[in-house]
Amino acid sequence: MPQDPETELRRLLDIMAALRDPARGCPWDHEQTFTTIAPYTIEEAYEVADAIGRRDFAALQDELGDLLFQVVFHARMAEEAGFFAFADIARAISDKMVRRHPHVFGDAAARSAQAQSAAWEAQKSAERAGRAENGTLAGVPAGLPALTRAAKLTARAARVGFDWPNPAAVLDKLDEEIAELRAELTGADPARLTDEVGDLLFVLANLARKLSLDPEECLRAANRKFARRFNAMEDSAAIEGKLLSDMTLDEMEVRWQAVKRTGDG
Repeated sequence: MPQDPETELRRLLDIMAALRDPARGCPWDHEQTFTTIAPYTIEEAYEVADAIGRRDFAALQDELGDLLFQVVFHARMAEEAGFFAFADIARAISDKMVRRHPHVFGDAAARSAQAQSAAWEAQKSAERAGRAENGTLAGVPAGLPALTRAAKLTARAARVGFDWPNPAAVLDKLDEEIAELRAELTGADPARLTDEVGDLLFVLANLARKLSLDPEECLRAANRKFARRFNAMEDSAAIEGKLLSDMTLDEMEVRWQAVKRTGDG
């Protein structure tokens, strides 16, 4: 039977307040700060994305609850400090959605998805200007995953024409960066290697963008594929009573290629 969302949200807010109570709450919860909770918030967001990727909707319900709890946790700490409360968060996002969708909540003409995306970005630019966040790259959060931020930074730069003309040009740049990295391998200076590997990853993020791909999702898919194949290698070895750690690299490569031939990924 469907539950009343207002009742359930009020219960969650009350639970959070009880957990943070200095006298009768949970010592761990009471000791937390915005800084200590932030990593959990990021982790929960990724777990939501993982459940979506696996099409596991039972897990998605659970993970969305965990993410909502993170919002409530931050809101409670902010309320205790006198900054804002949960209701302020809800009102602010509601106001923003109404403001950014005048074709739904106002008198603006109906828009296509493409026109709405352009209008959305224009509205965001106006809002950043209102907050004195000036410049083409203003408002791209530093805390984003690095690949995502690389794609967003260069997408912003592309708006003013600072961009490669096509994916082939990005591949040429990729070859250049690989050559520069090879040149640094002999010296093995950690600072130089960090710089060159960073440049290489940055170009790869741009290549994904130019191909209309999400670089984070590309890497997540590659991670899933590697884990799936590696687990299959271990399983096949275990069936024979063997451990991968007891094999040579050549022997493991034979198993790796056998897994690939099964058509997995």
